[in-house]
Amino acid sequence: MLNFQSKTLDELAARIGQAVAASPAKDIEKNVKAMLHGSLARLDVVSREEFDTQAAVLAKTREKLEQLEARVGQMEAQREPPAA
Repeated sequence: MLNFQSKTLDELAARIGQAVAASPAKDIEKNVKAMLHGSLARLDVVSREEFDTQAAVLAKTREKLEQLEARVGQMEAQREPPAA
């Protein structure tokens, strides 16, 4: 009896799954996903990976700029004549 109930429930679940897959709701879901995907594709955005890469490049650039500013400051200090 338990096996029969399990088989019946499996068949019922399969039928419900087929009904949902063939329903207009599934088509609406596909259409909404396609519309969102199209809208997002037109936006001027970057992936998280590209953002992280550019953030790392910016951090290295800032560090190098600070080093160069300090070096220029030292060179300017050496070049200026002492105050009398």
